[in-house]
Amino acid sequence: QVQLVESGGGLVQAGGSLRLSCAASGRTFSSYAMGWFRQAPVKEREFVGAISRSGGIRYYADSVKVRFTISRDNAKNTVYLQMNNLKPEETDVYYCAARTRLLANMTFRARGEYDVWGQGTQVTVSS
Repeated sequence: QVQLVESGGGLVQAGGSLRLSCAASGRTFSSYAMGWFRQAPVKEREFVGAISRSGGIRYYADSVKVRFTISRDNAKNTVYLQMNNLKPEETDVYYCAARTRLLANMTFRARGEYDVWGQGTQVTVSS
């Protein structure tokens, strides 16, 4: 069973930066599509970014384009989310997710396409 562990969350001032990491167990990490989502209390979990198995294709929510960068290191079984120019409204719990089985026509943006989730890491942006 694949396990995902996020780290790197914390408190940052508006305009600041954080780098989230998500470490995966197992030996087939390079076969997983990976995504980042975020969720505030009483709100739905929303898509932030995703990356293909090789890292060659990346997807972003419109609200984070230019400011956020998703990347992966398959040798380290880790996916990253570099977040710059953070805004107070981006205070959320950030979740890492993996699609461990091939899915035809995957959009990468839908929560239901991912079958393994981490526990989340809190990001708090102060104004």
